[in-house]
Amino acid sequence: MSVLAIEGLTKRFGALVVTDGVSLTVEPGEVHALIGPNGAGKTTLIKQIAGAVAPDAGRVRLDGEDVTALPEHARAARGLARTFQITAVFPQFTARENVALAAQAKAPRRLWPFSVAARDAGLNAAADAALETVGLAGRAGELAGRLAHGEQRGLEVAMALVQRPRLLLLDEPMAGAGRDETDRLIATLARLKGRVPMLLIEHDMGAVFALADRVSVLVAGRIVATGAPEAIRADPAVRAAYLGTEAA
Repeated sequence: MSVLAIEGLTKRFGALVVTDGVSLTVEPGEVHALIGPNGAGKTTLIKQIAGAVAPDAGRVRLDGEDVTALPEHARAARGLARTFQITAVFPQFTARENVALAAQAKAPRRLWPFSVAARDAGLNAAADAALETVGLAGRAGELAGRLAHGEQRGLEVAMALVQRPRLLLLDEPMAGAGRDETDRLIATLARLKGRVPMLLIEHDMGAVFALADRVSVLVAGRIVATGAPEAIRADPAVRAAYLGTEAA
């Protein structure tokens, strides 16, 4: 059974059709990359999957359950975790506190004031384990606002991982990162391959071809091709529509 299956997702804003009958799946253990030019509808599609935007037509299934009518928080409670294009961390909290706060959302005592929850040994242990996974164990006590941009991106991944997701939506995790930071993020996500299924939305073709098991290409709201990375790289129609010299 697919971890994620979207079927015919369509979203219109007035006369503009932003997603037009989009269907794709993410299989257990798979990294499925979604690429496409700016304005292709990627962000709107991710918002529909996450529950932030309701589709006009189509279905979203998570592990076979139809979650189309569920709000964003209910999908998160069912194991759908997301990172964002714009870094979303609490700069005044430490890296450990940021991840512990994310862990608290999954804890039975999630209504505790954070000042109390931050002293919980279980939450801190879970936070430290997630930080270790993304290579930030040595930065656990640093204020998130003082971390480098790439480290903040890694921190967001740790905040998602600590929620024990069934599916991880990664919305342009390499955006704004330098080459060294991007390489570290690629290595972090590579370590997660096979452990957490991922839908990766990304413009960095090096990251896409290093990580993806399958690639789907979204152009003008429609999937124009899906296949193995090398097949996508070699597809003349895909190159003409999007990749151009980036795939050379």
